[in-house]
Amino acid sequence: MTSTRSKKLCLAQQPDADEMLSRDPFALLVGMLLDQQIPMERAFAGPVAIAKRMDGPFDPSTVAHYDPDAFVEVVAGPPAVHRFPTAMAARIQTLAKHLDEEYSGNASGLWSDVKSGDDLLARLSALPGFGAQKAKIFVALLGKQLKVRPRGWREASEPYGEDGAYKSVADVIDVASLVKVRQFKQEQQLVRQRVVVRPLRQTRNG
Repeated sequence: MTSTRSKKLCLAQQPDADEMLSRDPFALLVGMLLDQQIPMERAFAGPVAIAKRMDGPFDPSTVAHYDPDAFVEVVAGPPAVHRFPTAMAARIQTLAKHLDEEYSGNASGLWSDVKSGDDLLARLSALPGFGAQKAKIFVALLGKQLKVRPRGWREASEPYGEDGAYKSVADVIDVASLVKVRQFKQEQQLVRQRVVVRPLRQTRNG
């Protein structure tokens, strides 16, 4: 296993944000949590924005015990870290409390002693705000970019662990790869829309 210090990430496409993501496992988890319903790079720029606005260090224990109303103000900005700042502030604090209680505030404890990909996936899936897809993508991100590769990590992260794919944030290493991942997501969205529209048309015709 390795820590996130082993690789310079380029997920936010902002030097200060990516520097923080590269050295701080908690920031990386918070960025992943924020990565929904907003552009990917904006989500991963969120942790550094929060850290700059907070009183005290940006770590699981401090965030977990931060006054909830004050933390909403931190997330809301302006500018807001997320389009739903109140809901996301609560989710970030819930995640922080989980890490504080289960891993003594050490976010990298999630993977530092993990024995298998399935074990890693189970730990991530147990995180508040991490559904099945988000957990798999994070397994792929750890494996592909941070060399956290327990036995069976590719299988546990399917379909996001595939080499040469541009399916998720796990594959973003520069601007060009970010564009490819965004194109893939747009194509997937069009496929889902067609699947929904077709049965509706058949029902009307029937």
